[in-house]
Amino acid sequence: MEKPIVAGKGPIVMELTAGETYYWCRCGRSKTQPLCDGSHAGTGLTPMAYTPSGAMKVRFCACKQTSKPPFCDGAHLDLK
Repeated sequence: MEKPIVAGKGPIVMELTAGETYYWCRCGRSKTQPLCDGSHAGTGLTPMAYTPSGAMKVRFCACKQTSKPPFCDGAHLDLK
C-alpha cells in the first residue's frame, strides 16, 4: 500500500447537504480535492464515505495526515 500524497497544507471548507454521501480522498491524488475522483486506483488506498445527518459546514483534511479523518485536526501545521 502506498502512502498518501499531501494535497494541500490547509483544510478545505465545504458546505454539506444532509443525507448526501461524500467520498473523501485518502490518497491525495484526486484532482477534485477533497473529494475522490478515482485516482487512487492501484494505490491500495480507498476513499472514505461520509454522510452528514444535517446540513453543515466542515473542514476536510487536505494534507491526509489527520488523526480524525475526514476532518482537519491541524496536522498540516507540523508538515515540513
